[in-house]
Amino acid sequence: MHVIDFIKFGAKARQYCIVSYHFDKISKIKLVVDGLLAALLLHVSLSTHAMDLLQIYLAAEQQDASLMAARATASADRERLPQAKSQMLPNLSASLSHNNNQLESTTANILGKEQTATLGYPSSNKTVTLRQPLYRPQLAAQYRQAQAQVDDASATLALEEQNLAVRVSSAYFEALLADDQLALVLSQQVAYTTQLDAARKALAAGSGTRTDIDEAQARLDMNVALEIESQQNVTYTVQQLQTLIDQPIDKLATLNVNRLDLQMPEPNLLEYWITRAEQSSPQIQSLKARVEMARHEVKKASMGHYPTLDAIAQWTRSESENIINTTSRYTNNAVGVQLNLPIFSGGYVNASVRQAQAGRVRAEQTLEAGRRDLGLRVYKEFRGITENIAKIRALEQALRSADQLVLSSQKSFEGGRRTVLDILNAEQQRMTVLRDLARTRYLYLISKIRLLALVGGADLEAMTTVNRVLLH
Repeated sequence: MHVIDFIKFGAKARQYCIVSYHFDKISKIKLVVDGLLAALLLHVSLSTHAMDLLQIYLAAEQQDASLMAARATASADRERLPQAKSQMLPNLSASLSHNNNQLESTTANILGKEQTATLGYPSSNKTVTLRQPLYRPQLAAQYRQAQAQVDDASATLALEEQNLAVRVSSAYFEALLADDQLALVLSQQVAYTTQLDAARKALAAGSGTRTDIDEAQARLDMNVALEIESQQNVTYTVQQLQTLIDQPIDKLATLNVNRLDLQMPEPNLLEYWITRAEQSSPQIQSLKARVEMARHEVKKASMGHYPTLDAIAQWTRSESENIINTTSRYTNNAVGVQLNLPIFSGGYVNASVRQAQAGRVRAEQTLEAGRRDLGLRVYKEFRGITENIAKIRALEQALRSADQLVLSSQKSFEGGRRTVLDILNAEQQRMTVLRDLARTRYLYLISKIRLLALVGGADLEAMTTVNRVLLH
């Protein structure tokens, strides 16, 4: 059974006890049912295996479709380098032809009368050619461009691997937050039910008003709608995780607050992280490789006016290819060089150069835009860590204050100076602080992984470190 099912059971049990017993025994019954609920949750956590963040990350590395597609794309792009290299190596080719010929000849005799003769004969040609480029500057530029393409492919794959860590951690902590929010909604449902029952009893005793009943009923009805929304969010977030690993998930390891060590980025200098990101970010490395590709494209296009020089060795054997002597056989061995000098191509080369130059400017400006955007994202995640640490500490203090408020309200109720509604309002305030505290803790952990991903450091070691804060 899922943890949420036991939370629902505990909530219903608390609700039943609260509305069934006398008003002044609420606190004692609540303590008993909360103890039962805690025991049930402990039993579930011990008897059901929970998948943690690291397990899901490792499974996603093998099953995530986006990552597998990126790996296939990188493998395909790496073949560009041997393809470009092959153009500079010797090329050996052979050709073979065989024909059946029919020769028709017409001659005139001494009397001026034409005579026609027809002769059929076979002919054949066999050629083997070895060509070695000696001077082709375009091939050298093409090879360096292919090297840049391989660098781009490797950086793009590394970027996708960093994104996988971010996607897995974000989906994981979103699922935990959805579980926490549903548990809080169910707890609020108990509080609203108790408040409604108290308002009805107060009205029956002559000390309450109809407005209190209507307000409590309205809040309870809204809570039912929030419960439906929260359950849908739980289902969706779990489905989001299952999509990443292509397998069902029964339970997730929850956050162990006692293991959560709030640490500032090391070093705690924004400029350091921006500089490191510009040097190590897979995205920037990919954009730099594309700029290099564009520069070599300009060189390659401008070499369209350059001559080319090849060394050629050729062996040819032909039979009956001479119509004068249809029984001839020739064997020809040739070794030499071939020079090709382009003179005029109708402006094609010049247009190609202008096009390549525009592509280079586009790549350079895309790189600059990427640098600026990266700096902004590093700033956001760096502040997400530092500010969330301060916010967590403030919310922890707010939680202690809310706990004290609940305790004070309970004691005042026992002394006759507070009502049950005051106790429930204090508990509701405490639930709000718990919700904000849980969300901020998850945002802190996600910001840590995102910051590491921006500098290319969201690897297995980083995920293992974050995984230590989970309750197994």
